[in-house]
Formats: sequence, structure tokens, C-alpha cells
Amino acid sequence: MSFDSRDFLGSVSQSPGVYRMLDEQGETLYVGKARRLRARLASYFRGAHNAKTQALVGRIADIQVTVTNSETEALILEQTLIKELRPPYNILLRDDKSYPFIFVTDRHPFPALEYKRARVRRDDGRYLGPYPSSGAVRESLSLMQKIFRIRNCEDSVFAHRTRPCLQYQIQRCSAPCVDFISEADYRRDLEHAVMCLEGKSEAVTRELTEAMEAASAHLDFEEAARLRDQVQDLRQLQQRQFVDTGNGDADVFALASRPGALCISVLTMRQGRLLGARHHAPPNGLDLGPEALLGDFLSQFYLGQAREIPAEVITSHPVPEAELIAQALSERAGKRIRVTDQVRGHRAQWRELARTNAEQQLASQLASQNQLAKRFAALREALGLEQAPRRLECFDISHSHGEATVASCVVFDENGPRKSDYRRFNIEGVAAGDDYAAMRQALTRRFRRLAEGQGERPDILIVDGGKGQLNMAREVFAELGVTGVTLLGVAKGTTRKAGLETLFVETVDRSLDLDGASPALHLIQHIRDESHRFAIAGHRARRDKTRRTSTLQDIPGVGPRRRRELLRFFGGLHGVKQANREELARVPGISATLAETIHRALHG
Repeated sequence: MSFDSRDFLGSVSQSPGVYRMLDEQGETLYVGKARRLRARLASYFRGAHNAKTQALVGRIADIQVTVTNSETEALILEQTLIKELRPPYNILLRDDKSYPFIFVTDRHPFPALEYKRARVRRDDGRYLGPYPSSGAVRESLSLMQKIFRIRNCEDSVFAHRTRPCLQYQIQRCSAPCVDFISEADYRRDLEHAVMCLEGKSEAVTRELTEAMEAASAHLDFEEAARLRDQVQDLRQLQQRQFVDTGNGDADVFALASRPGALCISVLTMRQGRLLGARHHAPPNGLDLGPEALLGDFLSQFYLGQAREIPAEVITSHPVPEAELIAQALSERAGKRIRVTDQVRGHRAQWRELARTNAEQQLASQLASQNQLAKRFAALREALGLEQAPRRLECFDISHSHGEATVASCVVFDENGPRKSDYRRFNIEGVAAGDDYAAMRQALTRRFRRLAEGQGERPDILIVDGGKGQLNMAREVFAELGVTGVTLLGVAKGTTRKAGLETLFVETVDRSLDLDGASPALHLIQHIRDESHRFAIAGHRARRDKTRRTSTLQDIPGVGPRRRRELLRFFGGLHGVKQANREELARVPGISATLAETIHRALHG
């Protein structure tokens, strides 16, 4: 069966990451990286390509993706996988033992930052590196030229310029070739760039902040603004690289599950660097919970076969008998092994990245055309319909004690979630916490348009809430004269556990109990959970809208001194708003708790 790119792309993240294209035998054809995975992968399946690319696309049977925190991390992982897997469609370079460096000559009054490969460092200048790849060098050069406006032209071009080039016009060069900057000022900027490349960006930021304040005190506001922009750019550069911390060996396990499907992603971290990710979908015949299933998987992963065991095993869920598993692994490895789900700092970021990968892989599994067709067919049989439904809509209500009530409408068809047809309704004019009135308003607004001949009619309408909400939907349909739509109410079981739901078809007198393993129930649970997620996201966005306009003066615990430190550290209020929690906590006088308060006040 040919690879269904449309279904696959519908579930792929727009995050940066690495993708592996596989053939029918599961062999890797090609490894690539992308700043935005969905956009990059979509480009293979549209437009004209050369013969080799067309041949590659024609052999694709599956695509596996690994989400990373940045494009740089994706680049490093891509090169690791290419070296390990040697895919036939990648360019394979022989190891000539030369490494990429950034080079600064000591034989020119206005040195450039240059890309240079060398086997050994010579005495003709400063060599910064080596870097893991040429792409990492060029990215670093681009950042330094943007922030410090260091020239990147050849010496022969520099010597014959009579007017500034385009790089000066786009503010990527200070034009030393035509004496627009003094040698001393250029050397200062160059030294700052070198310090940043050597990992001393914090010291550079302090120097620039002091210079910014001095320029402002002397009323040189243009210079102060330029320095402020440099400070803000450096703060963005200083964002921590969670997948390249320089230390720590660990395997990170994350489990994601939805009705009828599960995925366990394993991230391999060595010396603080992500080397790769693998995804597993083990059978769960005993319907174990995530903690027990993850514990059984760990035992089989290490003890059932010969594998390297790192010093630390990190899990997304607390594993039963974690100490016992750790003891067995320690005996196998001949060293102390730690198994834990309680981690902080960069290890917590590794765990979150593993969770992201597990959720991404699970979404791809659920988007499978075969899986969806099976579920739609099972729903048709369960409801006794003549033909499988083509369009399902599900409504849900979300609020916080009646505040900022939002109703969601999500749509599924034979290709899965149809996100272009999703809708949210801001509920107004109903009593706080009156979910029935909120549902009435949302359904009336949706189906009045249908009664007027606008929009597409669903085959099945699902309402989350059981008997009461089903009766409300019947009343709205009667008032608007809507016919030809099957009504389905979903009531949670007494323990609210997935698989124990009771379904009401058309009336509260006709209930339908499906087995927890039924594909039809899995489809209903999937659309119900998606509707719930979409409603909560809309409610939170509406509730927090006013918080995004907060200023530092409104935040408890942030007095004049702390406001001054924040503004100095980030170069202005815009920089403060751009900062994440970890960066805020690095400001003198700002604790982790206060950083959380500030971030929540500014972003909701």
C-alpha cells in the first residue's frame, strides 16, 4: 500500500526536528532536519522535483519524526543519525579528520570571522571550536554578524571598496572598509563576538548594559537604543540548550496513550546531548495503567536483551518497584543505576521533550487511514446506520466557576480531525456555571446557520454531558427544525474512567454500552477528548487575555529595585516579556517562585 502523505502530514508538528524516511522493509532511506517539520515534509509531496527526489518519495513506506527544541539540536541529531545509519539518499562524507572552526586572523587591522576547516590549530590567528558541523559554524557566524555587525567579506573585496556594500545597508556590517567605524571600536565589537563564542556572553551583556545606561545618561538615545537591541539579542542567544548541557548520561522514557493506542518514546542522552529517539507501541493485552506498563517495558527493554545501561533512567510516570528495577539494572551494569521520575533542571526538560515525542508519534498512529476506517465502520455497526458517517461534530463547555465560558465544536471526518472546521463560541448572557444554557446558546448559534442553508450538516452530533445535554440538544433541534442528524450523548461512568462511558442515542431511554476495547468507543472518546482540549484552550485564552497587558508595576513582589534589575538585565520591558521562567530566575534578586509569578502575570 502506498504511503498516505495527507493523513500523515495532518498530525505532524510544526516544531523543529529530524525525520527518517523508511522503505517497506523498515530500512532508513533518508535522514533530514527541519525548522518546521510539517512544512518541510509537505514540500516532498507537492510541486516538481528532480528524478532522484521522485524516486525517494516513491519508495517511502513510513516516516518517523523526532521533535527537538531548536534547529541547531536537529542539525546535530541529523548528523549523528546519518553517521550511524548511512542512508543511501544522504550525502556520505569520508572522515578526513579535519574539523570546522571559526577563525580570526591576527594579520589584519579589521579581521573578519571566518569559517575554516583544519586538522590542527596553527599560529596564524585564533581558532574557536571545533564545531560539530559546518552548519553549526555558519549559524554562529550569522548570529555574531547580526548582533555585532562583524564583516564577512574576503580581504581582496575589503581592500577595494569605495562605498558600503549591501551588508551595511541591512545592518549586518559596520563598514570598516570605508572607515565608518574606528579600528578601536571595531576591535571592541570583535572581542565581544569572540567572548560570546567562547561562552562568555553574560560578561558581554553586563558590559553592554553598562554602556547603554551611560549613553542614556549622556542623552545619546540613538546609541542607547542600539545597545539595547544588542542586549535583547544576546538574551535570546543565551536561552539554555536543554538537549546539549555538556553532562549527564540517561535514557528517558515517556508514555502517551489514548483509547485504543499507546506509544513509548525512548530518548538517548549521552554527555548531555540527544543522540536519537526510538518509538515503541507494545501490545497492552492486560490493559495495564501507564505506570505498570512502563515498568514492565523497562524490565524487558534492559533485562530481556543486551543493551548499554546509562547511569540514569528517567520516566514520565512513577514506575512501580522502581527501586527493584534499579537494583537489577545495577547488578547487570556493574555500577549504580538510578530510576526516577522526579527530576529538575535540564533533566526535567529532557523528560518534557520525551513526552512531546511520544504525543507526536501517537498522533501519527491515530491518523492512520486504516485505523480511522476501522473505527468509522465500527461506529456505523454500533448505531445501526445504513452507511458509515462522513462527518461527526462534538460540543463541550469549559469555564472556571462560571468565568469566561467557552463552547467548542470539533469536527471529524474519514480523514480524522478536520481542524479548519473547528469553532469556538464565547458564551454571553447566561448564569455563571449554567452549562445547559451555555450548550443551548452554542447549539443554537451553530445550527441556526444550518437551518438558514449555511454550513455543512453533520451525520452525528455528540454532546459531552449525558442526559441533560442530550435533552437540550433535542430541544434546540425541535425549535430550529433540524432533521437528519443522529444525536449522541456521552455520560461518564461512576468512576469517570475511560472505557466505562454510557452512550445515549437520540433519547435518554435508549442507552448503548460498548466494550472498552470497541473501536467505535475509541472514536467517540477521541473526538470527545479533542473537544474537551479545544474548549479548555479557548477558555484559558479568554480568561487570561487581560493578564497579557499587565505591567511590572502590577505584579506583587516586584518593587522599584527589582523592576530596575529586570529592565537592566533584558534591556527593556519588551525583553522581559520575551523571557522564559528560567531566564527570569537568573536576574539578581529574582527567585524561581517570583520568576513564575512574573511570567504568569505577563503571559497568563
